[in-house]
Amino acid sequence: MFFKCKMCGGSLEVTGNDTVAVCEYCNTKQTLPRLDDTRKANLYDRANHLRRNNEFDKAMSIYEQILNEDNTDSEAYWSLVLCRYGVEYVEDPSSKKRIPTVNRAQFTSIFNDEDYKSALRYADVLQKEVYEQEASAINEIQKNILAISSQEEPFDVFICYKESDSNGQRTPDSVIATELYHELTNEGLKVFFSRITLEDKLGTAYEPYIFAALNSAKVMVVLGTKPEHFTAVWVRNEWSRYLALIKNGDKKILIPAYKDMDPYTLPEEFSHLQALDMAKLGFMQDLIRGIKKITQLDSPKETVVAESANTTSLLERISMFLEDGDWNSANEYCEKVLDIAPKNAQAYFYKLMIQFRAKKPDDLKKYNRPLNNNENYLKIMRYGDDSIKNMLEEYNNYIIDSINSNNVDSKYIQAISFFKSARTSQDFEQLYKCFVSFKGYNDSEKYAQQCLFNAKDVKYNAAVALLESARTPQDYMNASQCFAELGKHKNSAYLSEHCRNNAKDVEYNKIIALFKSAKTKKDFENVRALFIELGGYKDSIRFANDCDNKITNLEKSKKFNVGLLIVNFILALIASGIAIAGYASSCGDVMEATTTVIPLGAICSGIPAFFTFLTFILNIFQTKSARRFFKVISIIINIIFTLITAVLILVGALALFDNDATLVILFTYSTALNFLFFMSSVLIKTARR
Repeated sequence: MFFKCKMCGGSLEVTGNDTVAVCEYCNTKQTLPRLDDTRKANLYDRANHLRRNNEFDKAMSIYEQILNEDNTDSEAYWSLVLCRYGVEYVEDPSSKKRIPTVNRAQFTSIFNDEDYKSALRYADVLQKEVYEQEASAINEIQKNILAISSQEEPFDVFICYKESDSNGQRTPDSVIATELYHELTNEGLKVFFSRITLEDKLGTAYEPYIFAALNSAKVMVVLGTKPEHFTAVWVRNEWSRYLALIKNGDKKILIPAYKDMDPYTLPEEFSHLQALDMAKLGFMQDLIRGIKKITQLDSPKETVVAESANTTSLLERISMFLEDGDWNSANEYCEKVLDIAPKNAQAYFYKLMIQFRAKKPDDLKKYNRPLNNNENYLKIMRYGDDSIKNMLEEYNNYIIDSINSNNVDSKYIQAISFFKSARTSQDFEQLYKCFVSFKGYNDSEKYAQQCLFNAKDVKYNAAVALLESARTPQDYMNASQCFAELGKHKNSAYLSEHCRNNAKDVEYNKIIALFKSAKTKKDFENVRALFIELGGYKDSIRFANDCDNKITNLEKSKKFNVGLLIVNFILALIASGIAIAGYASSCGDVMEATTTVIPLGAICSGIPAFFTFLTFILNIFQTKSARRFFKVISIIINIIFTLITAVLILVGALALFDNDATLVILFTYSTALNFLFFMSSVLIKTARR
């Protein structure tokens, strides 16, 4: 079954049992869903396509549809996590691999995400390893985003708009947004306007500043002049995240503003909001007045005089309360400190200790969940100096390492369980990588080596089966290649050589059979070339020499047969002359003798010659049985007509020499000699065919 790579969109060819694969296009290791049918595969391809195009909300709805049908699909839970954190995989210029970037940072750690926990719960050992590696990378990115965003001053207003159109030209929305930005800043408001706010930031560093602005801004103005501008990927990403914050209880206001379009074409999510028409007279003044009311800047500010109270003694009291375990008193005094100094990082640190019932700072290490998503932790990282932030990060890293250590044990046990049920070489190879990742934990090195051995052993047994079923040279060469890939495993090297020899032996016997059936010069030339290709295997060189001898003998035989035909022709002329003379003597007329003997001689020699030629033709085109039949017929006809010729010669001789016995014997011997020469020629030529 074919499935699209969730990183780059390339095609992956997967089987029903694969849960992890490496894309040949982007070279990225990734988890795979359980694809029961084509419909589910199509749903995943569609959802992954939307997610790769940063349409995270649409993609989430499809993943949730998959989970409604199968609530044990770990890949669907993991995909929801990727959408929630806006994870986009971009190409690393150095390694060419895809690495994650976060476009929807959250205060909640990915380790605490419920969908992430569900993904781990239903994943197998190989999937779980990949999920945890990617989650760690995403968590580190998010920590950096939170660290940067914590240093940002809060914004009052967030302007959400589309900067450029499909041709790269600036949109009318951008011009209106610029005018609004300047009007609001003139009123003393701090405004997030990407065209100006992000102009000195690198593209990869946008998210920390967007995240900080979304979470701090009390008002978001979403403006546009076309319906598609409101639903553009990054515009939708910003206002949908802002609506999510409102849904979670944040006191924020979102104001849609449109121009030159029907308000009913605004996104459905805005249906409960009061939208403003930018084409109306006085729009800008009404909008600014409304924003100032929301941000409480419309009324005169009172100058707050900081109380010159000494918080040092209060902090010391808190420390004493913590040592005694008096959590309520400690919390009460923390609030007193924060009433005096709202950005006192030490007070937030003590509140963190109170929350986790830590009498001493080091007791925070005993907590079994990361601290970096805690509200007090974030405020310490925002308002604290380097010393307190470094100490807190050290505690948090210690906790994460402890959690990972405990996770290693459970992963190790699960890997051993998977090892016991593994059957294929691919199973053992993946388990080998898994055990190596434990870096010497327990008996992981021993299991890693055993997995490597088992993977080779499975391949070895498959190669043995291939050898046992081999019949052709190609079969043996395939088996030889399989054994060669196993290196020194068992007797693989010997069997690889054995297979190569068997391949040669099968080919050798095949050529021997061709040698035995060869008849013509061309046949022997072809067989000779095949023997030479064997490169001296067994006695192939001797047989090649035999082919040369056969070719030489055939050439000599050809010359001999030509000479024999010439001799036969001469003898036939002599016999014909004798026959004519004898016949003329008996009848007294030479002309009559000539006209009688020559036709008889032509018939006696022509008919056998015709059948000999016919045998030669049929020997080329007919089957073996047909060739044998016509060869026998040709020999019989040659014998009959030769005997007739001999009788005629004998009759003529007797008439010529008046029944002289000596001469009869002489001419009988002469005709017999002619018969032998003629028959030997026919037999030799027929056999050579």
